Amino acid sequence: MTLKLASLGSGSRGNALLVEFQQTLLMIDCGLTRAAVEERMKLLGRHPSDLTAVLVTHEHGDHAQGVRALSRRYPVPVWMTAGTAAGGAARGIPQVKTFNCHRPLEIRDLQVCPFPVPHDAREPCQFTFSGGGRKLGILSDTGHVTAHIRQRLSGCDAVAVEFNHDREALLGGQYPEHLKQRIASQHGHLSNAQAAELVRGIAHPELQWVLALHLSEANNSPQRVRQSLHVAFEETHPAGRHLALQDAPSEWFEIV
Repeated sequence: MTLKLASLGSGSRGNALLVEFQQTLLMIDCGLTRAAVEERMKLLGRHPSDLTAVLVTHEHGDHAQGVRALSRRYPVPVWMTAGTAAGGAARGIPQVKTFNCHRPLEIRDLQVCPFPVPHDAREPCQFTFSGGGRKLGILSDTGHVTAHIRQRLSGCDAVAVEFNHDREALLGGQYPEHLKQRIASQHGHLSNAQAAELVRGIAHPELQWVLALHLSEANNSPQRVRQSLHVAFEETHPAGRHLALQDAPSEWFEIV
């Protein structure tokens, strides 16, 4: 069985990803309602009762607001950093487990390697997942790309990366000034240009695909992201280029 990823929804109104390998099914974040999770997992041929664990990247509502309802209906352990738990994400969750974001852990068939990221939360992190000789990297909600992030994502066979906003659209848009400054800050979100630079830097001939995450509905567009992905790769690079949507699940993306 191959290592694979699917998005249940990605954007400012809620995020959730699925990572699967062999008999292990992980959900990364749950910013969606329980009903939406159930409906979208069904479209992907899965059910919340299939989940091995839920991993929470940080306590912000668009990533964690649905975790309590899901975990109270389905008895699944929920993993997060101690800082994320202290930030309120653990409240009301029956089975909370904490991890050190500098140390790998094994969850059944998958090796999970968390790593810290600069974002305006208590102890935010992102992950790589390894199984069957393949490596998948996930990076959302980070204000800038550090050398440590580049190192952790190097050698990945596929990556899912935040392409949150177009900087000109953000700064010229209708958001209040304080929100613009937060998003564009070193602890906010990645712009298309920042994400494209990261992808270009970690690309290698065996990189199979890139999934763009967390597109802002107000300050970005699929067309802008596709152009940024085009810029990130040479014309001859075979990597697939995909966009995660807010209101619908993606297909399953396999790493062969």
